Amino acid sequence: MADVIQLLPDSIANQIAAGEVVQRPASVVKELLENSVDAGAKNINLIVTDGGKTLIQVIDDGTGMSETDARLCFERHATSKIHDASDLFNIRTMGFRGEALASIAAVAEVELRTRRVVDEVGTEVCILGSEVQRQQPIACPTGTQIAVKNLFYNVPARRKFLKSDSVELKHIISEFQRIALAFPEIAFSLSHNGNELYRLQPSGLKQRIVGLFGKSINQHLVDLSTKTSVVTIGGYVGKPEGAKKTAGEQFFFVNGRFMKNPFLHKAVMNAYNRLLPPDTYPAYFIYFDIDPQTIDVNIHPTKTEIKFEDERMIWQILHAVVRESLGKFAIVPPIDFESAPGFDIPYLPKNAPVTFPSIDVDPTYNPFDNEKPASSGFQAHRSNMESATGWEKLFDELPAEPNPIQTHIETFESMGMQGPAPENIVRFYQLKGRFILTNVKSGLMIIDQKRAHERILYEQYLAGMETSVNMGQRELYPQTIELSPADFELMMSNAQELSKLGMEISNPNHNTISINSMPVSSTVTDPARLVENLLAIMHENQALPFDDARHRIALSLAKASAIGYNKTLSQFEMQETVDKLFACREPNLTPDNKKIIVIIDVAEIEKRFR
Repeated sequence: MADVIQLLPDSIANQIAAGEVVQRPASVVKELLENSVDAGAKNINLIVTDGGKTLIQVIDDGTGMSETDARLCFERHATSKIHDASDLFNIRTMGFRGEALASIAAVAEVELRTRRVVDEVGTEVCILGSEVQRQQPIACPTGTQIAVKNLFYNVPARRKFLKSDSVELKHIISEFQRIALAFPEIAFSLSHNGNELYRLQPSGLKQRIVGLFGKSINQHLVDLSTKTSVVTIGGYVGKPEGAKKTAGEQFFFVNGRFMKNPFLHKAVMNAYNRLLPPDTYPAYFIYFDIDPQTIDVNIHPTKTEIKFEDERMIWQILHAVVRESLGKFAIVPPIDFESAPGFDIPYLPKNAPVTFPSIDVDPTYNPFDNEKPASSGFQAHRSNMESATGWEKLFDELPAEPNPIQTHIETFESMGMQGPAPENIVRFYQLKGRFILTNVKSGLMIIDQKRAHERILYEQYLAGMETSVNMGQRELYPQTIELSPADFELMMSNAQELSKLGMEISNPNHNTISINSMPVSSTVTDPARLVENLLAIMHENQALPFDDARHRIALSLAKASAIGYNKTLSQFEMQETVDKLFACREPNLTPDNKKIIVIIDVAEIEKRFR
């Protein structure tokens, strides 16, 4: 019988490894930026085209590579960081596994140009699908320039599953932010399709955070710092009033490496107990400095998960230091003496005479004498009231205050009557500011008011885009809002579709939008709040399986504009909501397939009373 086990060719083995290392363009960005940091670069430029699908280029001024190293770096498990097994427990660099460039070269066209300071000329290496196309001397500056073109060109199934350019750019920006936050002493820049999104100069940590997330975050940062025998913790946490509805500004770094850790995230969130509005996330930028021998960074292919030797101890220390920082902020708020108002003390000349205040008294006033002419202001007002005639009749026609018990009895009796109920009968009830209750033939109908309004607005927006009806109202004074580059790109990429829904935006400055009109049907009247809600939902809806971008935009704006929970509705508003809901094509489900209506039949209710 013939042998069935065989060694895989290097090209196939590299593509299999690429499945773990290179999941999307952002994975390539992460690996290339980490290599530039490890090379000691002081200036790193990232250039991206079409969300990284067409081009990802990284240019740095690091140490560069020799001719031999430039060729050898594309081999599997080729690394300058690890020499023996003990080095795995003393890792301070970013990359060390030696799989990144080999995996990238297996699924893309790669061009590498590099030169060391001691070399007169540099080296160019071009690789296509793990095969070296050419290697030759070339004139280039000191450092390394690497360009990755046409990612997944030879794996069409992987390329087909890539998201839109805006979604892929969002992931690239996330990786860029993680590297830039870990190394504020390095200058970074990011350009997409010729537009510069970031240009960060070497700075302190707080200035780097402001440079990445905008000036508005500066006033919401509280510093934290502690040093123990187990770990040293530093960085910044956000004030509760600066919390946002979307996660995205939460960062952990361990020895300069970004880390995801839900367990430690819970320690931070517990420290904010009873301080945050519901469904919001505080920003935090927390840095751990710990002995490398007490952690393991080699438990995940992307190196974003780290295993701690004593994670519970670090949890307690982190929770305590965040609580301490928030406590200091709450107890001793910063005082600005230049803007603090002074005491309003009247000015008095030095030799001015001091006089007692005079009090006017009417000695003839008798409060028990109704017939005596009033001499005080109050008595005059009282006499004027008494002299008025016929005012009591204004209150004679008011109906008596209804008895709530009798009202409910009449309501239930009317529900059992044949024929239509009287106009003043209560047909709908609101429960906990969330549900609309009404009786139907089979039992009790419960409607989620927010989801019902989402369905109504969604179908209105779709109809408006198809008929090109103007659904916006111009703002008299357009409001300007500063956004992060990721949010700015997301809003501007959908600006045309949003304008059809009545929300017209423009771009007056870098990473800034101006709200020129608002949707008429929106219940949110504050443009800044609507943009915040819209961005939160657009980030969630980017992964929805909608073939048409119009559906995704209509759903996002409908969710952002719908009435919220804990909002009291009148009988007319509930009636109108129910009428419009059942006029929709699909009243039972939201556009993202969540239940709107639940009916509890009479038989099930009767079981509860047995």
